[in-house]
Amino acid sequence: MLTKGVIHELHSILTRHQDTTTAIDQFGNRREIPLLKGKFKEHPNNPRRDDGSIHEYCPPVHVDSEIDNLLSWLPSYEQDDPIIVGAWFHHRFTQIHPYQDGNGRLARALTTLILLRARLLSLVLDRDLRAAYITSLELADANDLAPLASLFARLERSAILQALSVDVDKEVSQQRNITSAVIAGLADKFGKRRLERNAELRRANSVARELRLQAHTAVGVVFDQLGAAVSEVAEPEIRVIDGGPDYKNAHWYRNEVVASAKEGNKFANFTEDHYFLKATIRAERERLVFVISFHHVGRELSGIMEATAFAKLESFEDSEDRQLVLENFFVCSLEPLVFTYKTAIGDIEAAFSRWLDSALAIAVKEYGDRL
Repeated sequence: MLTKGVIHELHSILTRHQDTTTAIDQFGNRREIPLLKGKFKEHPNNPRRDDGSIHEYCPPVHVDSEIDNLLSWLPSYEQDDPIIVGAWFHHRFTQIHPYQDGNGRLARALTTLILLRARLLSLVLDRDLRAAYITSLELADANDLAPLASLFARLERSAILQALSVDVDKEVSQQRNITSAVIAGLADKFGKRRLERNAELRRANSVARELRLQAHTAVGVVFDQLGAAVSEVAEPEIRVIDGGPDYKNAHWYRNEVVASAKEGNKFANFTEDHYFLKATIRAERERLVFVISFHHVGRELSGIMEATAFAKLESFEDSEDRQLVLENFFVCSLEPLVFTYKTAIGDIEAAFSRWLDSALAIAVKEYGDRL
């Protein structure tokens, strides 16, 4: 539960390296004063805009009651869209501007907390979005919250894509480091138990198994049709097998999966369960190996998985020999199919069927050209 005590503690963390700030006295003069860490403001902090006008925030005498109101309203929105709730809370908090300084940093950290409690990712506002952010806040002042909510939705989408990125060692912004430190410090306070959380995130595995079952049927039909077509040339040998920890072969095709994941700048996480489907057809000297992989992405368990497809064209010395003389690897999925621990199988089956059909078409065409 979010309380004034938690908010004060967060403010102390975020301003721990800042000792002073600027205030305006009763005569309108700017002067340096000690920054009260973890305590509400004692002086007005109304900024002057470029056009000379004054933007007025909540007077110090009313801050305590306004924060009480805000915190009392927040639980009533628990069932609403967390992006909209986060935008609403963020705007209301900045309107109050309860501290002498550090309000923007604290508002973003508190919004991040709301998003994390809804199983979303951190809110990271880059410098190049500052103008859009300020404009969105001003529109919210005029009772139009939509631009701010849309901006937060864009940031959330970017955060998800970045979480999937293989390039996790690049330099990150100071704000991201601060946010990470705040969230790490709050983990114990809110009693989030890692084992329960990981079990929830691994629900994506059940979606992967359902998709593998769907793929087994669909791929089997296509390979039977392909076999009937090539039977005019030679009697085909067709096999379709499942793979994964339930078949003790989850380690198969690790290098190929890594290569296919890198096509989309993703990191295939093999510390988590990996599922796949393998289909082969051989006619005389030529064999097609078609594989669909279902794997977790990102270096940390995120509850996000993707399906990728790749194939190999293999040539042998002759129709009876098992000596491989030529192998050609290629990725069949133009884009990975992404799903999460929150994905309902009924909501993704149609999209997966279309995705699989496209991947099969690429593999079959290449095999046909080889024949």
